[in-house]
Amino acid sequence: MAYPIFFLLLSFLLPCIYAFSVFRRRNSRLPPGPHPFPIIGNLLQLGDKPHMSLAKLSKRYGPLMSLKLGSKRSIVISSPDIVKEFFHTHDMSFSSRSLPDTARVVDHHKYSIAWLSVGDHWRRLRRITKEHLYSVQGLQVSELLLGKKVQELVDHVNQCCTHEKPINIGAIVFTTTLNVISNFLFSLDFAQYDSVSSQEFKDAIRGLMEVGGKPNLADFFPMLKLFDPQGLIRRGNVYANKMLTIFDKIIDQRFHSRSSSSSCDGVSSRKNDVLDSVLNINLKDKSGSFSLNDMKHWFLDLFVAGTDTTATTLEWAMAELIRNPEIMKTTRLEVTKHMQNKNRNIQESDITRLPYLQAVLKETLRLHPPAPLLVPHKAIHDVDVKGFIVPKNAQILCNVWAMGRDPNVWSNPEMFMPERFLEVEIDYKGHDFELIPFGTGRRICPGLNFAHRMLHIIIGSLIHKFDWKPDGNISAPDMDMEEKFGLTLPKGVPLMAIPIKL
Repeated sequence: MAYPIFFLLLSFLLPCIYAFSVFRRRNSRLPPGPHPFPIIGNLLQLGDKPHMSLAKLSKRYGPLMSLKLGSKRSIVISSPDIVKEFFHTHDMSFSSRSLPDTARVVDHHKYSIAWLSVGDHWRRLRRITKEHLYSVQGLQVSELLLGKKVQELVDHVNQCCTHEKPINIGAIVFTTTLNVISNFLFSLDFAQYDSVSSQEFKDAIRGLMEVGGKPNLADFFPMLKLFDPQGLIRRGNVYANKMLTIFDKIIDQRFHSRSSSSSCDGVSSRKNDVLDSVLNINLKDKSGSFSLNDMKHWFLDLFVAGTDTTATTLEWAMAELIRNPEIMKTTRLEVTKHMQNKNRNIQESDITRLPYLQAVLKETLRLHPPAPLLVPHKAIHDVDVKGFIVPKNAQILCNVWAMGRDPNVWSNPEMFMPERFLEVEIDYKGHDFELIPFGTGRRICPGLNFAHRMLHIIIGSLIHKFDWKPDGNISAPDMDMEEKFGLTLPKGVPLMAIPIKL
């Protein structure tokens, strides 16, 4: 009788011992990192500005670092060679997304090009984005729209000049980028510069960004997801549903106008915007591979990703230029010399002939990346990197903020010095791993070229037509340059500046 019991116990214990030994061996090969506390792990070491806290920890534990954030294993990378190893050598292995709980608002993670895992549906959305948004024809249309909307921005600033009225730079460029995108997609303005009645959509986007940027206890302790302890999902659902309701209304109106015009004169009236283009896909697609739900969530992605990040970068660029008048003067001189005609607006064809303006934007993106930790990746399976094991399902955080300020990569990294980019051939298109504010590899931002154009044309226009000074009695060197951590990295204090017509 003793033998059967002995073998039964042995058959139970051996798998347990093996699993424990595998777990210990696997954990012993994790990248180095601070010792975690029970239950909470390393959460207390993040602080209110995780990108800075992680940069300090990386100086001690290295550019490949392991942390335990509650129940979540996180791997932090913060050097160009490690980034290359992850997103070039092992790109497919790290191409999945680590989903924050707020990505599940209105089931957005099921349709979003930003959050879907790499697969057939993700590739289909990526292809539609490329063909109908960022094709040569699409970019030509957007260039005309951008020119028109930038002229409206210049006209608004002109009006403020008359009374030396201070301008909230972030707010006006947010309105401009929002209207560029809304006209490109729907042939509609979604906001006005001086109207409070048109702020609903802007507030919804800002609200979603705020909700997504707050540290969420449910991300670190999954058992809390059911309770939504901070109310982030409830608030996120309100903001996202506002946007989806607006999209529903616009799509319904477009269906109605298309059917009405076709029945009246036999020829369907078309706006020839992106909405018309994707409605054609939807109507021809009998398999349901691009449903109306896909379409609305695609629009949601485009607005959230395309407005706040661009406006934040432009605000930082203007802050750095106002704070460094000599750099502002050099940039303006280059633009003025090239443009010659004061009344002509900057176009895309001008950008390649303005190397110093390009350097100003690169330097802004180095010091103030719009997404300081990028969008988190996830390991699809165990991966050996530099002799360490990155375990399956680990969250991958790429600290591009720390990389931009690394003295091993950049000389005088805390100084705003556009000249550094005149001396080296470094771009932010995803191939130079020292500067990847838009990501790299399969998950690089699909709107990079669109953002590139908007950033240069808007900033070039603002300094070509106007000089700027800080509002109040603040001298340029004393301007507040504190950051506020979130999904993006906005200024802690909005930039208020007074335009002076040149």
